[in-house]
Amino acid sequence: MITKPYPTGEFAVGTKTFTIYNTRKEVLDTKGESMRHVCARIYYPTLKENTNGLKKAISMSRNEAKGIAKAFKIPLNYDKMEKNGENLSEAYVDAPFIEGMKFPLIVFNHGYFSYPEGNSFLLIDLASHGYVVLTVGHPRESTGADFDDGTFEMLDTSLSKKMYSPFLGGIIAAYKLTRFKGTLEEQAELFEKFRNTYCTFIADRVDEWITDTDIAVDHVRKEFSSIIDFTCGIGVSGHSHGGAVAYKYCQTRDEYVCGINIDGGLFGNTDGMIMHKPFMQLSSKDNENVVTKGYLNHTAPAYKVLFNGMKHISFSDMKYAISSPAMAGKLDPDTAHKYTCKCFLEFFDAYLKKAKFKPELASDDVITVTEFAPDK
Repeated sequence: MITKPYPTGEFAVGTKTFTIYNTRKEVLDTKGESMRHVCARIYYPTLKENTNGLKKAISMSRNEAKGIAKAFKIPLNYDKMEKNGENLSEAYVDAPFIEGMKFPLIVFNHGYFSYPEGNSFLLIDLASHGYVVLTVGHPRESTGADFDDGTFEMLDTSLSKKMYSPFLGGIIAAYKLTRFKGTLEEQAELFEKFRNTYCTFIADRVDEWITDTDIAVDHVRKEFSSIIDFTCGIGVSGHSHGGAVAYKYCQTRDEYVCGINIDGGLFGNTDGMIMHKPFMQLSSKDNENVVTKGYLNHTAPAYKVLFNGMKHISFSDMKYAISSPAMAGKLDPDTAHKYTCKCFLEFFDAYLKKAKFKPELASDDVITVTEFAPDK
């Protein structure tokens, strides 16, 4: 049976989904015949007594499970998960808002070939500590995009061949990049060369995902303003490709005041820009070289948190479903979850809530923490 962590904050967590239809022509449709929709979910604090008798949200839909199996060759017995109650999250569907209380907003984007609930354990924990969290889905690039009218759009696995072009050359270059030894400046320069040579498709998708996210945030601003405190700005984060989206948001949008990238290459075009917002990179050993430009050219604090024994996918909920250390790393899933949540809460409590001067994080056997002082 798959065990799942419980939220640790003072609040219970409510959740709602929404879909915005026909936002624009779908550029991933080579025939030009379809429109792009945006699906999203919010998690928000609610009172524990408000959850009595309410239904818990599912952790993943059947369509998302099919997409995961298709993309990563991971067998998931969805019917068994449903029967055993393994597919229920600790968030309650349409729970009442807390009247008269507002909370800061964190915007989250999942990784490429992941799904909106792919980091739900983390996002639910954040909501339990007094944040509203918006997570955005991206049709064709999510393992499965479920819309509120009951329709869905499955993962387009052909997009994997576009991540590197030429594909074989890109794979070899990525391998060399992750093992390159050199200064931060040399690593950043090598990554920029890699991105511009092999990754123009995935770099362009950063801006498309920002458009999706803008649409979802506009909806939240109109429909959920009663529970969101926008006066402190917006925090932003994401896993993998979603982390690149977060980085570019902080580089280009004033209202996004701080951000965290979870183990994602900084593929968005931010050449020549200076980072003026606090930013944190959570990295596995495999990917620490793809974010080094985030430690250069900044006037605000920049943090590197290197997780020992972690793999890329183990920053997501899938670490609880995958037993293979080759895929999920050697770090115990509960420990990985605990430390990821601590990094997020320390960072956003400091730079979004302004509840403390700076994050209180220290290196130990699980994480190695480095703070890069702002450039003068």
